[in-house]
Amino acid sequence: MSSPAVEIAVHNGVAQIWLNRPDRLNAVAPALVDDLLTALDTAAGSGARAVVLAGRGRAFCAGHDLKEPPATGDSRARLERLQEVTRRLRALPQPVLAAVHGYAIGAGAEFALGCDLVLAADDAVFAFPEVSLGLSVTGAASRLLPLLVGPLKAKELLLFGDRVDAAAAERIGLVNAVVPAAELAETALDWAARLAERPAAAATLAKRALDAGADSTLDAALELEVSHALITEHTPEVAHSAEAFRSRE
Repeated sequence: MSSPAVEIAVHNGVAQIWLNRPDRLNAVAPALVDDLLTALDTAAGSGARAVVLAGRGRAFCAGHDLKEPPATGDSRARLERLQEVTRRLRALPQPVLAAVHGYAIGAGAEFALGCDLVLAADDAVFAFPEVSLGLSVTGAASRLLPLLVGPLKAKELLLFGDRVDAAAAERIGLVNAVVPAAELAETALDWAARLAERPAAAATLAKRALDAGADSTLDAALELEVSHALITEHTPEVAHSAEAFRSRE
């Protein structure tokens, strides 16, 4: 029997969620999205007071799995299903900490953006390569990234798609802190334990109050991203760009 694409465990008031496709660098596939949404729902009702999102193996999440069969069916439904990850991360009552190591590319970087705090290992690498592939961002990066790094830097990151190492990510405000890779899991649990010590209702209200200002146009941003993604999916540049990207793997 195959392992679930996402695993969850709750211990001492902390829900730990692991993306669990290590052989594919936790690249996004439909099963991973489905299992992640289920895990987030489980965390929401678990009684945990903090959540840690991490990845098994050598990476946090390397973006969309380009070796998956081409998507078929309702493109809007598929895109909105992926966007639901961002919505549910923001909607969780508990503070959510992303513990990022290795690659956090495309959708993987967007998963991290959806969390309340981001802790990066010193080997972490972030990138938003969608434009270089002829695609559009879909995980609210169009709203959340400018809030973190500013509009000009956000445009630079999206238009060029250059990779950003952990030190640079901390410098521009993309992550809260950087720690040695060997200390990431322990530090993430330490941070989560500190969060779990806070009165739960007060932590939830603080998260809600901060997000209310930041997310005032989040739904509009998500809808616009879907519209743009549907357009880019049907341009001839997409297949060529995706093939070129695969050749670099």
